[in-house]
Amino acid sequence: MNGPCTSLRLRVVPGAHRAGIVGRYGDAWKIRVAAAPEAGKANDAVIDLLARTLDIPSRDLELTAGKASRDKVVALQGLTSDAAERLLEVAAERDR
Repeated sequence: MNGPCTSLRLRVVPGAHRAGIVGRYGDAWKIRVAAAPEAGKANDAVIDLLARTLDIPSRDLELTAGKASRDKVVALQGLTSDAAERLLEVAAERDR
């Protein structure tokens, strides 16, 4: 993998009626996914949502912390922190 590497702190709400980026939650981003928190389904949904939102391949995203927690850290390749923040802000506005 080439390019910049960024870590995102997330607060995940699994089992939501509607998936999307909610907005800031302290120093993390709050996101909703429809998948249930069982057998890694919610984690997979988080990666899929971020890949679509940030327009990067899911192979460039890796869940590095919080596999069994609502608080997660995802490492991503190919975007700077500033670029990721801008894309997440736009998505949060759109998903409201």
